[in-house]
Amino acid sequence: MPGKIISAAALALTLAAGTQAHAGDNRAKITVVYDQKLPNVPGKSMKAVLVEYAPGGMSPGHTHPDSAFIYATVLEGAIRSAVNKGPEKTYKAGESFSEFPGDHHSVSANASKTEPARLLAVFVLDTTETELTIDDK
Repeated sequence: MPGKIISAAALALTLAAGTQAHAGDNRAKITVVYDQKLPNVPGKSMKAVLVEYAPGGMSPGHTHPDSAFIYATVLEGAIRSAVNKGPEKTYKAGESFSEFPGDHHSVSANASKTEPARLLAVFVLDTTETELTIDDK
């Protein structure tokens, strides 16, 4: 019996520590899921990025490389977005939007405080670009 109590306590402590480690971090998780040079457009590549927002998660205001054209589609949940000085809009799963070279993405956030959200962003940009997102200073 004491072994079970110790194991249960260890599990509870591990779960609590994991929750605390993520509780203050509401930034989106960004993963490059595709990276391919375009064979018929020398010097250009296509990259796809999966952006995962925890409930209440967000990305800080940012821009992308000047060569980047971006097509984004919401895979799960709903995303609040504002580009340049345009109005904030909420995109639901299945809806999409574009960002053009030089655009400023001022709002990019999960519209829900209780449910996760996921977005797939597909970039066409110069192959030499290594940094896809430049956060505001």
